[in-house]
Amino acid sequence: MYAQMVKTDSSKVRDLSEMTDEERAFQERIDRGEKIEPTDWMPDGYRKTLIRQIGQHAHSEIVGQLPEGNWITRAPTLERKAILLAKVQDEAGHGLYLYCAAETLGVSRDELIELLHAGKMKYSSIFNYPTLTWADIGAVGWLVDGAAIMNQVPLQRTSFGPYSRAMVRICKEESFHQRQGFDIMMKMANGNSAQRHMAQDALNRFWYPSLMMFGPSDKESVHSAQSMAWKIKINTNDELRQKFVDQTVPQAEYLGLTVPDENLEWNEDKGGYDFSEPDWTEFFEVLKGNGPCNRERMEARVKAWDDGAWVRDGLMAHAEKRHASRTAAE
Repeated sequence: MYAQMVKTDSSKVRDLSEMTDEERAFQERIDRGEKIEPTDWMPDGYRKTLIRQIGQHAHSEIVGQLPEGNWITRAPTLERKAILLAKVQDEAGHGLYLYCAAETLGVSRDELIELLHAGKMKYSSIFNYPTLTWADIGAVGWLVDGAAIMNQVPLQRTSFGPYSRAMVRICKEESFHQRQGFDIMMKMANGNSAQRHMAQDALNRFWYPSLMMFGPSDKESVHSAQSMAWKIKINTNDELRQKFVDQTVPQAEYLGLTVPDENLEWNEDKGGYDFSEPDWTEFFEVLKGNGPCNRERMEARVKAWDDGAWVRDGLMAHAEKRHASRTAAE
């Protein structure tokens, strides 16, 4: 999931009898499956939770360009360069869709970016891991985008209209990203011994960070209940993680690769795989800023923002000039 550890104002879900008339009418609309639009009344907690989740999701799309953009000029063929360039451009577009959705809640894009740069808003932990080889780009598309899709497809049914509609287009594009990654892994896995080794190494390093993308286990994620009651979040972390493992293990077997988990075993009773939990100590350390690439990622984002100030200033000056001209003509 691209939005991890998003906290609601209260971990306790109140009964309808405990709500005000406005809160009760709002919850009943959600229970009926209606979409909430920006001009509709909504509880402050709902608005704040959405801003945190959509903002973190948007930041993840933008920061997510960095580990892949590093490989555009080093991709092995011109075709691969063009495909990867298109994918990185898609991620930028996803961030823009999401920033626009967040802005309908009364927060500006600049405010969200300031929160990110100040360390007061996070992005997905997965993007704090390096892409060391070309096979890592395949693993990112196959595993990271695969995990993202697992979470984002249900979010097409989320209760907030602008977020739900943004996810429809994002999911269509992410499905191509996953196929691109799987295609890279297939070429590597069917290549020479060095390429197969590279593919297996990428899977080894990205497997557990990908499982962490869904956030901590349900017993530790105490803030999910209210988000699910509001249908901001559709599935629990563990439900999504289990579905991801069940879908991805057969794909790894098809590639002839081995999932790096000695405890991985099919469980007939539950109709899914038993698997090892990620190292949650590592997860929380990465969220705190102590991952392999945290500092590098933030430095790159801050530099890009600072270097682009003249463009933003120029666009604002042009807009103000046009507005003044129109006002004078009227």
